[in-house]
Amino acid sequence: MKILHTVESYDPEQNGMQQVVKQLSERLVLVGHKVTVATKYNKDRKDLIVNGVEIVEFKIAGKEVIGYTAEESEINRYRDYLIHSGFDIITNFAAQQWATDIVLPVLDKIKAVKVFVPTGFSELHNPAYSKYFDAMKVWMKAYDMNVFLSDNYQDINYARAHEIKNTILIPNGAAEEEFSKAKNMDIRKYFGIPATHFLILNVGSHTGLKGHKDAIKIFKKAKIKNATLLILGNTTPHSNKTIYFLKFLFKTISNYFSFISGKIYFPACSISCKLKSLFHKFSFDRIFNDKSILVKEVDRDKTIASYLEADLFLFPSNVECSPLVLFECMASKTPFLTSDVGNTREIISWCNSGILLPTNKLNNGWGFVNAKKSAGILETIISDKKSLNLMKVSGYNAFILKFTWERIAKEYEGLYLSLLK
Repeated sequence: MKILHTVESYDPEQNGMQQVVKQLSERLVLVGHKVTVATKYNKDRKDLIVNGVEIVEFKIAGKEVIGYTAEESEINRYRDYLIHSGFDIITNFAAQQWATDIVLPVLDKIKAVKVFVPTGFSELHNPAYSKYFDAMKVWMKAYDMNVFLSDNYQDINYARAHEIKNTILIPNGAAEEEFSKAKNMDIRKYFGIPATHFLILNVGSHTGLKGHKDAIKIFKKAKIKNATLLILGNTTPHSNKTIYFLKFLFKTISNYFSFISGKIYFPACSISCKLKSLFHKFSFDRIFNDKSILVKEVDRDKTIASYLEADLFLFPSNVECSPLVLFECMASKTPFLTSDVGNTREIISWCNSGILLPTNKLNNGWGFVNAKKSAGILETIISDKKSLNLMKVSGYNAFILKFTWERIAKEYEGLYLSLLK
């Protein structure tokens, strides 16, 4: 098969959607298919063929609702590329971004089999997107198949409400080979974490929406000793540091008046996370309870080593679709505590290796954990070694049976072949 996957960003950038497309694309290449990824231009990209996957770049950013940052000729080049390049299968990963949005109005002109992976519809309840989602019910019917990551989340429920029948469930996963290889790094020694400390891990970019603020709050409120909270996350990209800092200040200050405005902002949190880590070094909690907070940015190998060493994963995120990090917890035998956002409740039902934190939901589906009650749950689970061990085993067994990328790539291959028939 000649397959095109479209995604907003790809290697060398690192994010959840990039990881999904990378895993699927490279595994489909391994079994003999020709796979191309259409994505945005990256000045740091050195090669246009990575592990057998061809990368085609476009200098485009933005989305339909807020507008595109690109020359009109470049938008036309992307559109023409999809229409005229002779692919057997074209799969658009994620709505609400240019690589999918530009395609939607011209779906009828594309002769290839067309597949759509919505990944959650995070702006479904945003009034600014009302026209976009009014048209979406027509666009989804124009695809040959819509792939959902959950059987009970707002994107698939939207499809059901609008009688969209061409749907299938294929979940996310993790790479078995990444987590099964022997640990070749003493991550505790690398970060200076005592061997006696209970290690709590959080992995997520500093977007302001991954719950770092609440993770720190929960950790500080928990009446525990000899513990380290390790937050690993990429700093969100910004071209102008002054504008980035001013936005951070504006959103942070505005949140103190949210009871008047009714608006809550989510400033990128790399600055605030590092400051909180610094201030904690001189706190009563750090000195008398021996509790440490580390905020680091590391490569993938050190991230994997941290998963394998962690005793627990703490993930009070504000918004998700189907978070990859929870599948990586299963693969690394790491029990997790998570907010009730996206399909985290469903993932727990699949693996029995996690616990939901009490979460207050906003009208748009985003959530905030109750830090005080969550701290109580953290205190309880840390002292319950038997439950932690059972969760480790249960999660890993579920992962091996259902959620390896090898197995999931075969599901996509089977779907593609069946659609071509």
